[in-house]
Amino acid sequence: MGRLGWWSRRKGIPNEPALLAAAAENPGGSVAEIDPAYIDDPNGYVPPEAIRGAWVVDDHGKLTGEYRENPRHGAPQDDFGKLTDPDHWLGWLGDDPAIAVREGVEECLRAQVADAVVEWVKITQTPRFLTGGRRHSEDAELMLVTRAALAAPFALSVRTAQHGRSVLLGVFSWAAVNLSGPGDRKDRHWFDLDVDLDWAGERLQERIYEIDGEGSAAGR
Repeated sequence: MGRLGWWSRRKGIPNEPALLAAAAENPGGSVAEIDPAYIDDPNGYVPPEAIRGAWVVDDHGKLTGEYRENPRHGAPQDDFGKLTDPDHWLGWLGDDPAIAVREGVEECLRAQVADAVVEWVKITQTPRFLTGGRRHSEDAELMLVTRAALAAPFALSVRTAQHGRSVLLGVFSWAAVNLSGPGDRKDRHWFDLDVDLDWAGERLQERIYEIDGEGSAAGR
């Protein structure tokens, strides 16, 4: 058994120019075999499940004949571990934060293309979290959360009738205010493509306050 639980076996070295060229560019490394059933662009984001296996390359850039099979190979699945694993309070997202964020992402996509179907979503980095509150009027040691927000980097696959499958990268942000009253709760989503977490994190500082005078549940 190889590294990360991948099974190693010997295979005949294929005479595929693209594979041999990739090996030459990665001496001492490996060349992944991507399953086209799940990914159209092997040069973009590739979920771990879409990798069938990897060819081992020697120090001279030649295939060794050793092939490591990926035990996780199959249809890509949702992964919200980086959202839910950190020790951060997410009660404002309801009983299942992962489902809440996934539904928010789907809402943003369907606001742009009505028949969009999300195949999978992966949170790729630990999100940025913001939480604001005020002291309880009767207990100075008790803090009431009045507003909260997050910016979560994602990779996802979406299908539409017009465009087929697309893999998108970006940051999904969500801010909510009036969490403990007075006034009605207000929520807003932002769906920013091809931006990084630092960019979205800086804007989250502003976004968590700019929705105070807006209506609820607006996505873009």
